[in-house]
Amino acid sequence: MKIGTTKELKNHEYRVGLTPDNVLAYTAKGHTVYVETGAGIGAGFSDEEYKNAGATILATPAEVFANTDMVVKVKELEECEYDYLREGQILYTYLHLAANPKFTNKLLEKGAIAIAYETITDAAGNLPCLRPMSQIAGRLSVQEGAKYLEKGFGGRGILLGGVPGVERGKIVIVGGGVAGTYAAKAAVGIDAQVTLLDVNLNRLAYLEDIFGASVTTLYSTEANIRKALAEADLVIGSVLIPGASAPKLIRKEHLKLMKKGAVIVDIAIDQGGCSETSRVTSHDHPIYIEDGIVHYCVGNMPGAVPYTSTVALTNSTLRYGLMIADLGLEAALKKDDGLVNGVNICKGKCTNKNVALSLDLEYTDVFSAL
Repeated sequence: MKIGTTKELKNHEYRVGLTPDNVLAYTAKGHTVYVETGAGIGAGFSDEEYKNAGATILATPAEVFANTDMVVKVKELEECEYDYLREGQILYTYLHLAANPKFTNKLLEKGAIAIAYETITDAAGNLPCLRPMSQIAGRLSVQEGAKYLEKGFGGRGILLGGVPGVERGKIVIVGGGVAGTYAAKAAVGIDAQVTLLDVNLNRLAYLEDIFGASVTTLYSTEANIRKALAEADLVIGSVLIPGASAPKLIRKEHLKLMKKGAVIVDIAIDQGGCSETSRVTSHDHPIYIEDGIVHYCVGNMPGAVPYTSTVALTNSTLRYGLMIADLGLEAALKKDDGLVNGVNICKGKCTNKNVALSLDLEYTDVFSAL
């Protein structure tokens, strides 16, 4: 199979879909790999390293798309890249289609096959290709939230860890999945007061076993959300429904309950955000203030730490990419049910139930679409 990767175009997105080690893994199996010149520079990988691993370097993304059967990326395509796609070509990347109907319609129109990292599942029903980025985003959410609590950014002027004789800051985490858990780890690590809400009682029991008295767990009800928000200095939204739009658990009316200068970091912004007042921001302009509350809603948080993020991501995605390349897509799907869940769009059909429901599209079984 011919596989390629191109430079990411999203604002301050320095990650890359393939590392030189990944290229070596593909070429060792007899596959051909094309890499756009400079694609890996931001993550610390030179064209020379890719060449030494067996890749062919091409000058433009158009050339990479034109010469490959499968394009491996990190983020969804930007509008200027839409026309590179062709019928039957595999796009293997984060898609987040529920929050991007324009891109979804273009994928359907082009007849491409779009496989989303964020909806691939393993045997236990976990999300192996989303997990590493959720871990990184969770840790970063506390780091970024602490920064924007500084008075110069419009924050309350709170040091989350406090000092002797001064109350520690209060962090509220909405959602106890992977991102929420890693946010809690980071929050506990700086000695903040931490409250975590979730609707899964088994998950809350598990988190209480891990963190003990360091974290207060609450069942996520309207009353508990309102109470927690009123006390919070930093709110981290980390709610996830795989493939679907994130539920709006923090509503505009809730902002009036919060302390002026409190910060919301919405990790769920890729899926539309779990706060009603969230809108996508960039690393260039990461925050805005609404009703006195600082909002941080960067859609590619892990892009700020590209070496760590790229290696962590490709550790998870390479296995599935090799399976597709070695066996062909249909045989790979028959071998791995979890990979079937990753196919969101296939030859003009929507093949993921949550995406179809979120965008009011007709759902088609993957094998029927093939």
